[in-house]
Formats: sequence, structure tokens, C-alpha cells
Amino acid sequence: MKRGYLIDMDGVVYRGATAIPGAAEFIAHLHEEKIPYLFLTNNSTYTPLDVVFKLQKMGIETTQEHVYTSGMATAAFLQKQKPNGTAFVIGEGGLLLALNEVQYAITRSRPDFVVVGEGRTLTYEMCEVAHRCIANGAGLISTNADTWCPTDEGPRPGCGAIVALLEAASGKKAYHVGKPNPFMMRAARKRMGLSTDEITMIGDTMETDIRGATDLGFRSVLVLTGSTERAQLADYPFQPTRIVESIAELLPTPALAR
Repeated sequence: MKRGYLIDMDGVVYRGATAIPGAAEFIAHLHEEKIPYLFLTNNSTYTPLDVVFKLQKMGIETTQEHVYTSGMATAAFLQKQKPNGTAFVIGEGGLLLALNEVQYAITRSRPDFVVVGEGRTLTYEMCEVAHRCIANGAGLISTNADTWCPTDEGPRPGCGAIVALLEAASGKKAYHVGKPNPFMMRAARKRMGLSTDEITMIGDTMETDIRGATDLGFRSVLVLTGSTERAQLADYPFQPTRIVESIAELLPTPALAR
């Protein structure tokens, strides 16, 4: 039977600016065996090229076609909802590029949607504009519901925290496209051309990676190098298919010996 992997990034293949031992070897193994995979990230800040450059600096060799971001998923979702529409965006380059590639124009003049992603460009004026756009009928979309993001310097507020502000101010609820939303994970599966029973999700977060896999019927592997500790598993009514200390455990034995 064919198989393929959806692979979360932070906490799975790297921490901060350092690759997790075994990550580069595991990705090299997938290439050698021609096993399909996609890096699946809720971070909409970066373009696929940015992601590839970051990984290559850590010694993890990959290509742009192996990257699927929540920004790309959000653009695909909006194109299905309203082809060639308009959006006011709180976000950075990766999200803006993804929207432009599906012929979405960026505007603050009565846009069809307000789209929120990660980034450090947020100002109070942008929140005011977004609030007024929503009041005038724009739909509220976010790339993901993560309320915080890890950085080399420590945690910072995430997309979900910004969206919560707009939800409270406008009284409208956002639609979150990223993991664990089935839309993003199903779209990633289709990009690989595989069926549900051929996909395994590798992640470090129960509420996004493992929950998303569970909801869609994918196999799942929880790695303990990220945000979830083994003792926390009892807090969840769903469980991963497999638990490993790190991605290195997924390497076949001969590869470990190299």
C-alpha cells in the first residue's frame, strides 16, 4: 500500500533555529524511497521558498513543492467561497502572496473578507479598519486559531489572539482555516494524491496535529520533542496512533546506523 506523511515543523523537525536530531535523515529517507510528504504548518508568515531556505540552513534538504502553509490553505478556501474576491489582510508576505496567486486583490475599501494571519505588522489602526470592514459585511477569516507562537526569544501572541480581539469587538465569529480544520488537512492529502488510509500525520501538538488527523481518519504519530508531554495525554479523549520520543524513531534501522 502507498503511504505518505504530513509533517508539522516546529517541535517536530526543529526547535528554534536548531534541527532535531534525526530530522534531516528522516526527510532524506523519504526522498530516497520516493515517499510523498508535505511539511504542514499553521504559520502563514512565510512563503514556501522562505520555509525551504530556513530548513536548508539547518541541514534539512527539501523543495517548495513539499511545503503547504495555512496561508496557502486560506487562499484556496477563499477562492472556493468567492472566486477572485477582495480582502483586507492583517498578515505578512506568505499570506499576501498566497492570496495574490489566487487572484485576490488586497483592499481596505469594502472587502469581501478580513483575513488574519501571523506577523509583527499589527497596529491599532489595522484593527480599526478590520473592525469597520466586518461591520460593513466582510467575513472574518483566520489562518489558524493558535493563540501563541514559539520564537527563539520566547512565546508571542499568535493569530488566534488577534482574531479574538476582532471577535470581541465585532460580535462576529471567525472561520479558522488551519489545523485542525479538515479543509487544510484534506487539501494537503489531495495535493499528494493519496487516500485517507495512506496518510500519517506527524506532529507535536494534540489539539491541532493529532486532533486534525483523528477527525479525518488519518494515522497519527505524536513526537515528544515539542509542546506535548506524555503525562498530558490523559487530558484528551482522542489518542495518537503511535507515540515516539522524536522523529528519529521513525527511521528504519539501517538508516540509523549510517
